[in-house]
Amino acid sequence: MLKNKRKAAIIASSNPVLEDCPPMKGAEIMLRQSDKITALYCRLSRDDELQGDSNSIVNQKAILSKYAKENHFSNTLFFVDDGYSGTNFNRPSWGELLERIENGEVSTLIVKDMSRLGRDYLKVGFYTEVLFAEKGVRFIAINNGIDSANQQDSDFTPFLNIINEWYAKDTSKKIRAVMKSKGEAGEHLCSNPPYGYMKDPDNKKHWIVDEEAAKVVRRIFRLCLEGYGPTQIARILKEEKIVTPTVYFMQNGRATRNAPQNNPCRWSAETVTFILERPEYQGHTVNFKTFVQSYKTKKKCYNPAEKQLVFENTHEAIIDADTWARVQELRKNKRRPTRTGKTNMFSGIVRCADCGEKLYYCTSKNFEARQDHFVCSTSRLKGKEVCPTHYIRAVVLEQGVFAHLRLTIACVANHEEQFRKAMGAKQKADAKRELAAKRRQLTQAERRIAELDRLFKRIYEDNANGKLSDSRFQMLSDDYEQEQEELREKLLQLNEEINRQEEQAENIERFISKVHEYLDMDELTPTVLNDMVKAVYVHMPDTSNGHREQQIDISYDLVGILPASLLNDLQNGETV
Repeated sequence: MLKNKRKAAIIASSNPVLEDCPPMKGAEIMLRQSDKITALYCRLSRDDELQGDSNSIVNQKAILSKYAKENHFSNTLFFVDDGYSGTNFNRPSWGELLERIENGEVSTLIVKDMSRLGRDYLKVGFYTEVLFAEKGVRFIAINNGIDSANQQDSDFTPFLNIINEWYAKDTSKKIRAVMKSKGEAGEHLCSNPPYGYMKDPDNKKHWIVDEEAAKVVRRIFRLCLEGYGPTQIARILKEEKIVTPTVYFMQNGRATRNAPQNNPCRWSAETVTFILERPEYQGHTVNFKTFVQSYKTKKKCYNPAEKQLVFENTHEAIIDADTWARVQELRKNKRRPTRTGKTNMFSGIVRCADCGEKLYYCTSKNFEARQDHFVCSTSRLKGKEVCPTHYIRAVVLEQGVFAHLRLTIACVANHEEQFRKAMGAKQKADAKRELAAKRRQLTQAERRIAELDRLFKRIYEDNANGKLSDSRFQMLSDDYEQEQEELREKLLQLNEEINRQEEQAENIERFISKVHEYLDMDELTPTVLNDMVKAVYVHMPDTSNGHREQQIDISYDLVGILPASLLNDLQNGETV
């Protein structure tokens, strides 16, 4: 009797009109076979599109619909993934289909052919051989003649999966070869230019400046020079109601992978950092920054700098080389606000003259401005026995650096030629003559090395033919090898001298140009400090004469520490 009642309850529970039945477990919640769906799955990748219309979504749908109708499959439902690789199983419609299969909602899965399911033979094999069988899903691949209801038709399936994966591997290899060729030729490998640039309407391979976005890029670099970090810059941009790059791209009809946030002006520190670290803003093309380990994974890995290819001056620069270099230096010395929220423009710049480590910025809510100070991090963390305490008040440091900056700017601006000579950069005519002579020596050395290679080949042939004795051959070859080695060392030395001389002359000219920008400087700002000064070294105080005296060395960008004697000579007009 009890058994009959339970049977009646199960039958009644399948009727959706009855809502007051108690919840059921196990087999009681399984759908009836007639309620299950016939899944028609379509997939198309960008590579498949190149083969024409045979694999198009429209064509796949037509084939699947016709097959389902002719073979009396009911309750059909399409699942479509357009633009997804067969090696990638992280597809939205495929994920939904798998969820339905797991829930027991699918009776049959039909695809045009095995490659539509995927091109990874291990994963496809798991689905067709294990998962579908466990869940009672009938699998049909029309063009391959595969139907899991007929086991004999499925014997060849594993081989088809391997062939499909081989196709994906071969396609990946060909695409990599094309990308490698383009990258080595200096073509842009990214499909979309970075924020601040856009494609040239007359030449899609060339980038031109998008002035509206470029203004924001310049502002980000300028704020960094003023001492602001990425988080602070992001907050400033948000307050100024500047839309994020993702939103800007969408507003201008450009494709973007990222979904827009609720707040279109919500900049992140990561976005700001990404912009600050992109060398493309100098006008360079940088290829092979990333790579993937295998065609089966889409995870990007970063190449070290030596494996990247840089092509300079391929498009108009938004950020000049000096600004770029200074920002990268500042990024190495990241500044973190103190617990009070106060910051100081010298943080990350001021260092201990003895151990070379940074000086900590020390402040408190109860401190007056004159009490804020810097102290050696080594002394503070490891003790005075490792490095004596180097202490200096922030206000004294600022006054000293400001005074030295004004003196340096005045001396260099008023005595440019004397400064060039004193710094070792001769007049342009002399420098050109010197460089030309070194380049002639370089060419002669290269020719002699090539000539020695020919001579060595000749004596080797003479020795092999018996025209030259072994002892004579050994003596001549030793002489030639020694001469070649000496010439190679000379080549290396000449190259270094030429590069150093060219760089030194160029750096001095760039420093003089900077000096002229700040002739009317009336206060020390973070922008001036970060642009002109690379580091400030604080020495131990000297109290031997009863007064506290402290030496500060300022290392200027491009020229380093300028000796006090040099500035005195320039000031007195004594430099020859």
